[in-house]
Amino acid sequence: KMRILICDDDALAIEQIHKNIKSFFTYNHTKCPEIISYSCGEDLLSDTGNKDIVFLDIEMPGMNGIYVGNELKKSNPAVIIFIVTSYSEYLDEAMRFHVFRYLSKPLEQQRFFRNMQDAVNLYHTSTFLIPVETKNGIHTVSASDIIAVEVTDRKVIVYTTQNNFESVHNISYWMDTLPKSRFFQTHRSFIVNFEHITDFDHTLIHLTNQLTAYLTRRKYRTFKDAYLLYLESMR
Repeated sequence: KMRILICDDDALAIEQIHKNIKSFFTYNHTKCPEIISYSCGEDLLSDTGNKDIVFLDIEMPGMNGIYVGNELKKSNPAVIIFIVTSYSEYLDEAMRFHVFRYLSKPLEQQRFFRNMQDAVNLYHTSTFLIPVETKNGIHTVSASDIIAVEVTDRKVIVYTTQNNFESVHNISYWMDTLPKSRFFQTHRSFIVNFEHITDFDHTLIHLTNQLTAYLTRRKYRTFKDAYLLYLESMR
């Protein structure tokens, strides 16, 4: 279950973010997740529950938002962080730990809704669980942990950040199952996860865990456009 946390030393700012989050879920006719508010970074970091989406103020007494954001990312790289502040001079520092979005006070509702929708989409695709069926049983993995799927020697191998599995399903099954916003079939023998790409040229794609996938030349442009679109959605 999704949990949203707000951390700001200004009670009015907390109230405004809270109200915007609730309006967003009402507007989308979906149940509002649990929202927890803290007035200082220490309290937020000592929260033991999962932190899926976090709204962080930068200027706070004690630990500032930059420090808190860095700590959150260390313990959970998938946390989606919004920096909410009236000070733009912190932008560079905040960008260093992959802030999802940077919102300026006072919040503008339409912009808030748009960014919130992107965050919710990202949350759902990264927590999307996929069963990988092998001859020995079923292993459940998160979509973001799948690096690539390859057909080699008539076997279909699913490479994940932890293990590799020999799937009982063919590559077209995987193309239908994996979320299109994150995965791309680069060659008849390969499907890659955009999240795990380190670099690519016209014929090869380098992925995490030293994996390499082929890229069909005629797919290069479509692939490049889809990858840039994916990067844009992560900003």
